[in-house]
Amino acid sequence: MADTGIIAIGSYNDNDADALDEIGAVRVPSLADALALPEAERATVKAIAYKSGASIDGEVLDAFPALGLLSNFGVGYDAIDVAAATARDVAVTNTPDVLNDDVADLAVGMLLMQMRRMRQADAHVRSGMWAEGQPFPLNRKMSGARVGILGLGRIGFEIANRLAAFKMDVHYWSRSSKETPAWTWHDSPSALAEAVDLLVVAVVGGPETENIVSKEVLDALGADGVLVNISRGSTVDEAALLDALEGGRLAGAALDVFENEPKIDPRFAALEEVVLQPHQGSATHTTRAAMGCLQRANIEAFLKGDTLLTRVN
Repeated sequence: MADTGIIAIGSYNDNDADALDEIGAVRVPSLADALALPEAERATVKAIAYKSGASIDGEVLDAFPALGLLSNFGVGYDAIDVAAATARDVAVTNTPDVLNDDVADLAVGMLLMQMRRMRQADAHVRSGMWAEGQPFPLNRKMSGARVGILGLGRIGFEIANRLAAFKMDVHYWSRSSKETPAWTWHDSPSALAEAVDLLVVAVVGGPETENIVSKEVLDALGADGVLVNISRGSTVDEAALLDALEGGRLAGAALDVFENEPKIDPRFAALEEVVLQPHQGSATHTTRAAMGCLQRANIEAFLKGDTLLTRVN
């Protein structure tokens, strides 16, 4: 183990890997590999750079008795038991804000793709059907629709601002009303879904939001409704969603996240009115580089005894 006492868990690109090497981090591919390190080496670990979906609970934390910082790569940290970390005086950080624009851009892009059936239109052109004189069917207008943002945090605000530029009537749910440009607050997810045509899920993951988009919420959204999820797969009752889509009780969906990703339910692939993305909300060169920098900046601040930049506990 390096003298710095840093290990980096997960798959990092070459630039991030080189930068982690420069600060003296020992890189291991997975949490299982980290736990397999000799006890004497694990006892020297002061900080972990974490880029994995594997769960970290109290038992895992106890395997690193000198640990003081768990620096997560990503804004979501639902794989980490923050309460267990706090009880052991382990600080947890994440990488918020730097990815807001990319995630919001993708949400809008997926919604446009679903409403205007762009995937199907592309296939129509490539197949030669357009050249043969077969017109592409008419589809739905997006501008001017009523949109609901489920979770008006940093990313939710960015999505709402973009959709307001599409002349949409913006509604939202959060635990309390917020200062907004005259957007309409609803006191429950079901009330929000009932009031809108399009519902964008932007809540954080974790036990508190598990299946927050329930069958009741989907029923409230209705047969003409469209669901967009760029948060976590756990926030949507997938069985209820698939049943609603297959039964014609929901017009469509655009999904960047799933319950068992990347091995998603095969029923999704058979649905024509669903846009499927490979959890790529923040996946641009610029944003991933900024996320890596922020992760390492938290580690460097911790080792210097400075205030952490984005502490969550």
